[in-house]
Amino acid sequence: MLCHITAARRGPLIWIAPFLWTLAFGLWGLSRQDSVWRDEAATWQVAGRSGPQIADMLGNVDAVHGLYYFLMHGLFEVFGASTTTLRLPSVLAVAAAASCVAVVGRRLAGFWAGLGGGLALGLLPAVQFHLQEGRPYALVAAGAAVSTLLLVSLLGGGPGRRAWPRWTAYGTTVLVCALLNWLSLLILPAHAVTLWWVRAGRGVWLRWTAYGAGAVAGALPLVLFSRTQSDQVSWIPPLTWHMLIGPGILLAIGALGAWADRPDRSRLSVAAVGLPLLAVPQLGLIGLSLVQPLFLDRYVLFGMLGLALLIGAALGAAVRACAPRFPRASALLVPGVIGVAVLALLPVELGKRAPASRVDDVLAVAGEVARLKEDGDAVLFVPAARRDTALVSPGAFTGLDDIALARTPVASATLKGEEADPARIRAAMLTRRRVLLVTDSAKVAKAPSAERDKTKAAVLREHFTVVEDRQLRGRRLTVYERRA
Repeated sequence: MLCHITAARRGPLIWIAPFLWTLAFGLWGLSRQDSVWRDEAATWQVAGRSGPQIADMLGNVDAVHGLYYFLMHGLFEVFGASTTTLRLPSVLAVAAAASCVAVVGRRLAGFWAGLGGGLALGLLPAVQFHLQEGRPYALVAAGAAVSTLLLVSLLGGGPGRRAWPRWTAYGTTVLVCALLNWLSLLILPAHAVTLWWVRAGRGVWLRWTAYGAGAVAGALPLVLFSRTQSDQVSWIPPLTWHMLIGPGILLAIGALGAWADRPDRSRLSVAAVGLPLLAVPQLGLIGLSLVQPLFLDRYVLFGMLGLALLIGAALGAAVRACAPRFPRASALLVPGVIGVAVLALLPVELGKRAPASRVDDVLAVAGEVARLKEDGDAVLFVPAARRDTALVSPGAFTGLDDIALARTPVASATLKGEEADPARIRAAMLTRRRVLLVTDSAKVAKAPSAERDKTKAAVLREHFTVVEDRQLRGRRLTVYERRA
């Protein structure tokens, strides 16, 4: 039993147990019933391009994700394109982050606080979503966990230990995270609050400033260049009061964990590390969103590390309170609470692993295209971004003529390609007997806004008749035949 584990064995257990626990949790249902949604489809189709083709595309779109795309390109080259290759990096990243949380918690509040925080991280609903997501946010969270562990090591290290290698690793990790998503630089003000909280010395402040500034300087060209592509986030809605409910609940839970830790400015505590890590990125993103709408929780997913630390601190405090009177039961408290949490969150866990947890599924509609297409059919996409299903599953579209496409995504160095002008699209449509239209399902579809899409809709309405209509997992496939 855990109560009989010696101190020597607890050392490896503190990081091995959360890693394996989170890894198993991530591997469970990893394929999501062989579904891939639109954001992951962007990763999939870009990763399948050559290195020069990716570089060309980044000059026009998605520069902010450039490092991630090159990483995934390398993995696809080595292991092949699959949902496992797409999502396993995120699983491993969150597992590594859980280990870091456990080690930090153990150093600051004891074994049970560390173990509880490490096991809790993968259970948080926001983390569960990105645990199995082919996007860079879990990798950013892992980097944030490593940089936080390094900072704690530097603040708590003895005088005889050399600090510059760890400071170099700290600055490098912050820089890599910024190159994966530059909003991760919000971790620097969070760490600054930690330094202020513990009254760090002048030497620590100077080193932190130097290495943090180096990371900012290294990421600045990407930040400035990506701002020229800001129209990519123009779809994010303005900040509203109801958007603040979720962050408010998280901060309230975190505050309770900090209170349980009994923070004291005379020592480095979980509260001093975890509360700023949770609160500052959230508040910083809210502040930025007042200038330009950017409020998406995935941009500050790494803040969940702070929440996990604070939950661990509360669990550790509960164990300490229980131990004098019930020593055997206290050793079962953390495993018991985690077990109850797994059962209580089972609907969430199952939901996150179902295709319906995402807005659509590009693979499902590709299967319908393969089943319903006939030789000589044409295909259209409304909006053009729905071409992603053909880019991820080109085999399903073999034999179909994409009559609106003027330049392919690779040739145009874009994500969705360049389409012909409305007049050419209209003329091409009128030469066809059958047209397959891939679009969004009725629940999520928006009225066409581009002139090309309005032309497609008008020609189909005036000259074609619907003969098949399939809606599944957020996408819609409609087969049209030309009226006699």
